[in-house]
Amino acid sequence: MPIALNVHIAGQGFPILCLHGHPGSSRCMEVFTQPLSQQFQMIAPDLRGYGGSPAHHAFTMQDHLADLHQLLDQLNIDRYIALGWSLGGILAMELALSHGDRLAGLILVATAAHPRSNHPPVRWMEVANTGIASIVNRLVPGWQWNIDTFGRRSLYQYLIQRHTPSTYQYLADAALSAYLQTSRHATAALNQAIRSGYNRTADLSSIACPALVLAGECDRHIMASASAETAQQLQQGQFQQYPNTAHLFPWEVPQDMITDIQAWLADLQIHPADPPG
Repeated sequence: MPIALNVHIAGQGFPILCLHGHPGSSRCMEVFTQPLSQQFQMIAPDLRGYGGSPAHHAFTMQDHLADLHQLLDQLNIDRYIALGWSLGGILAMELALSHGDRLAGLILVATAAHPRSNHPPVRWMEVANTGIASIVNRLVPGWQWNIDTFGRRSLYQYLIQRHTPSTYQYLADAALSAYLQTSRHATAALNQAIRSGYNRTADLSSIACPALVLAGECDRHIMASASAETAQQLQQGQFQQYPNTAHLFPWEVPQDMITDIQAWLADLQIHPADPPG
């Protein structure tokens, strides 16, 4: 059964549904919602089992889709743009595959229809350094000593390439709290999907709406080559890769990314003030 999701809505105009990754929350999507809310209505839910949307029982990835369809119906949104980051991008593709007539556009961030990773084995010291770096960064955001001493030697080294104070400010603002609020049921649902060998490449040609696929050149969680393959298989796929960035590239090059998204949205010829119906 669908559940009511905690949702943050900002701005007015044509709606853009913003879907976060794992671990994540609607707050992680502020890098998109804050600038784009000047022209569009930004709808950022906490997915089931994340942030302020609790999960009390085991669920599957299909339950995420049921929750989102219910949310869109409750908001009386018949037509919208879906923007998804990592896991959120996979859900955005699933929305396009199941109800493509409602999609005016698709923005896929650090994701792929057939996700592939080249992440090395995780070492215990990297896990320990991640915990220390995260706690210290929450207390003193962007402290260069912490970045150089712990951040670069932690799991962050595989998530970002640009270890700058501004990137670590995003980590302090959203990443740690999102991790702590991610339920074990959400992790189990994602792991189940991964074990099943998720691959929707063969179905992408049925998605007719324009799509923008964005990737970090050095992404080791979902490789840029997998994202590029997704863009190639879409009817109207456009691919953009950001050099010297990784899976969290929206927090590494936020302004470059938003500029590209705004240019692509302008090409859609959807006036920001258009009603969503």
